[in-house]
Amino acid sequence: MNNFPETLSLFANTEAETIISNDVNTFKKVSPDPSALAHWEDCLKILRDNVSSQVYNTWFAPISALKLDSALLTVQVPSQFFFEWIEEHYYDLMERTIAQVLGEGTRLQYEIVVDKNSDSLNERSIIVPAFQHRPLGKQSTISFTNSQKETKEFENHLNPRYSFDNFVAGESNQLAFSAARAVAGNPGGTSFNPIFIYGSTGMGKTHLVQAIGNHVLQSKPNSKVLYSNSERFTMEFVSAIQNNKVAEFISFYRNVDVLILDDIQFLSGKEKTQDNFFHTFNALHQLGKQIILTSDVSPKELKGVDDRLISRFQWGLNVDIQRPDLEMRMAILKKKSQNESIELPQDLIEYIAANVKSSVRELEGVLISLIAKHTLDRKTLDIKLAKDVVRSLSSNIKKDFTIEDIKDIVSEHYNISIEQIESKSRKHEIALSRQMCMYLAKKFTNLSLKAIGFHFGKRDHSTVLHSCTAIDNYLATDKFVRSDYEKLFSYCSESAGK
Repeated sequence: MNNFPETLSLFANTEAETIISNDVNTFKKVSPDPSALAHWEDCLKILRDNVSSQVYNTWFAPISALKLDSALLTVQVPSQFFFEWIEEHYYDLMERTIAQVLGEGTRLQYEIVVDKNSDSLNERSIIVPAFQHRPLGKQSTISFTNSQKETKEFENHLNPRYSFDNFVAGESNQLAFSAARAVAGNPGGTSFNPIFIYGSTGMGKTHLVQAIGNHVLQSKPNSKVLYSNSERFTMEFVSAIQNNKVAEFISFYRNVDVLILDDIQFLSGKEKTQDNFFHTFNALHQLGKQIILTSDVSPKELKGVDDRLISRFQWGLNVDIQRPDLEMRMAILKKKSQNESIELPQDLIEYIAANVKSSVRELEGVLISLIAKHTLDRKTLDIKLAKDVVRSLSSNIKKDFTIEDIKDIVSEHYNISIEQIESKSRKHEIALSRQMCMYLAKKFTNLSLKAIGFHFGKRDHSTVLHSCTAIDNYLATDKFVRSDYEKLFSYCSESAGK
């Protein structure tokens, strides 16, 4: 499993990245220290392996190494916006990469270009230390004891930016919001246990459930609040099996006070993982611990999930979040622009809200693009700019993620043609890529096994089922296939907008 899982940004596919890419070419770089350059190249190799090519080219390739003085590496970035984005979204990845290449205790600092027109380095730059404020909520260390009396550091994986204060409530999410506030005020003590929040991608489910976790920690700092998702839960379970640490895994998850599990639908088809979660659910529920779940569909619509689990998901409160109406979309834009210290003219708010309807995430993408164009390109915030951004983003957003998209992603990753994937060849590398395609198709599409098989040379449903079982076995025993899967899953999630 990768030590540096890519941090997913809400705005990773927005035009902001294009603006940054264009902007970085305008600042003047100085000649780097050869030692700094060599070490930074080693860092870049690790970074390249742990993020998508788009993210790497946008945020890491433009960074220049300047000097290495004792245990202090100085790198140059083109703007304050650039520095803040990296610190917020890739903090852990950068911190661990620097430690791996240069050793524990090595410090990193950014030289930020503030004046692109000055030839004097001192006049056009400021120095900012890296890793000053961890953006992802790392809880103060809490020890838990397993059967071997080992202790490990507890991380809650919460993002402190998600709070009830900056969540915009309206008719489409009022019940979910009210229930979440009730749970946060009395975790495990209401009839809303579990609370199961569902709705399509980009509606704010993750924001709301993490707001519960952050509120609990504010009122009860010593609580063990854990945010995870079904993919992380599965990968950790597989790793525990492989390393004979199942008892430690079980002990860890059954000793939390609040368990937040996102995207529960991705447990589909994973029988052993579901069985483990079933017993974890029972143990936590019997102890009065709070369980919080999200999904893109209601419990009764989940496919490939054990009926025992579905029954338990329905014990508490099931509540959906619907698409925001026009008035709510306007409120969201106004709230989020104020959070960014930008005052959007009312006509812009009305235009964007009227033309961006699919999700809160898409609204945020438009907003961050507007802010980037305004602050970096010095563009005026007017209707013309809003129309350009909305038109550009609308043309780039994939409305449907299909099995053909999955074939393209897998084909490129393995450097095997789609024709070979669809062929009857049984060569290991071709068969593996075909099985991976089917496995991902089962996760990212609503197609039946029979329909998936049809897309691979009219194979029957039993072949697809065998392929999924084969990949599950690989994930439990083969670290290289598991690494491939994690990257492919990330690419598919990014392309599908999940």
